[in-house]
Amino acid sequence: MTTACVHYVGFRDDRYWNAVRIFGGPRVIHRRWDFYATRDVGPDDIVVFAEGDETQPLAERNATDIDERWL
Repeated sequence: MTTACVHYVGFRDDRYWNAVRIFGGPRVIHRRWDFYATRDVGPDDIVVFAEGDETQPLAERNATDIDERWL
């Protein structure tokens, strides 16, 4: 049995705290919607975007992600 993870994508301002109040804390914070973010998201995961949705173009460059295990 797998547990859904919460992923936050592209948050840089106070909208982060609004999302935390609604969805709970993220498991992973993706700085951009890039190749790594698409690879990390599982079929049952929840993805919360600061702007846009999963149909937006992928970032040209990959960014490092923040995983709660590192905190």
